[in-house]
Amino acid sequence: MAKIRYVLVGFGGIAENRVAKEGYACDKKRFKPLKNAVLVGAMDLNPARQKAAEALGLKWYGDLKSVLADKSVDGVYIATNNRSHVPLALEALKAGKHVIVEKPIATSIADAKKLNKVAKAKKLSLTVDHMMVNNAWNIAGKAAMKAGKLGKVNDCCYHMEFAYGYDPAEAATWRCNNVAEMGGPIGDVASHCFYVAEFMFGKRIKKVAAVYYPKTMKIKAEDGAYIKFFFEDGTQGSVNAAFSELRGGLAGTLTNLGYEVYGDKAAMRGYGTMFQLSGYTDEPIAMRLELDDGKITADDAIHNLALCAAAHESAKKGGKVVRVKG
Repeated sequence: MAKIRYVLVGFGGIAENRVAKEGYACDKKRFKPLKNAVLVGAMDLNPARQKAAEALGLKWYGDLKSVLADKSVDGVYIATNNRSHVPLALEALKAGKHVIVEKPIATSIADAKKLNKVAKAKKLSLTVDHMMVNNAWNIAGKAAMKAGKLGKVNDCCYHMEFAYGYDPAEAATWRCNNVAEMGGPIGDVASHCFYVAEFMFGKRIKKVAAVYYPKTMKIKAEDGAYIKFFFEDGTQGSVNAAFSELRGGLAGTLTNLGYEVYGDKAAMRGYGTMFQLSGYTDEPIAMRLELDDGKITADDAIHNLALCAAAHESAKKGGKVVRVKG
């Protein structure tokens, strides 16, 4: 079976480093070629991005028209600003190309339905890159819940909180400056929390209730939001999404991008599992998943006492390093 040949429309930093290098395995040192798809080209309104695209072996297209006119291209991956998703996707579908769109699929439900209708009529694939359902830790978390390791789950909280928009250049971007783009913390990152929660629980969210964070930032979008949600069976959860939270620095920010899921047997916590990391040792943090049953055994207590005793021993020996047994 021939591979589907894609062109990446919109070649910014995330598109280059996450979609092209990782998603389409253009970083050949780390990733094996995909079985069913291959990225063959890229285009962007900024011609300065051509060099970066060609460095990955991609053909550079000057405009969308030239992409759609190329009969060797089967599909397009749209990684542009949110308001352009629908018009670009419509052009591609009408030209007979399969389409992958960055989230959100559109900035209005009506436009999203229109796009879906066209794709079905043309018998072409239309999908959105909800990439975090492919994160190995999130898959493991889903499996742990299904296996009953947490017991009966009655609550969860998903986090996407960081600092973005304090810098004037960031504040001027469409994510912060143009509310019609459906950017801001809700459209930009709470969206990840919603689909990951539905993936892990295997249920649809049917109700939401939200409040905005106090307005302290000089951006037009909301600073953040606390969102309470309810699955179809009544199980509750929440989302904390914000551009206003400093979180100390890079390590604090990235480990915060995760979740807690609470069962009557144990709690499960994901650290860095809601970010675009691939798990390589040279990345800023190591993703991890923890199960905590709240129990402290005698073994744990003895080890803790041994640490205290070793500290006293070291202090009496002028700070000599003492190996702890057990």
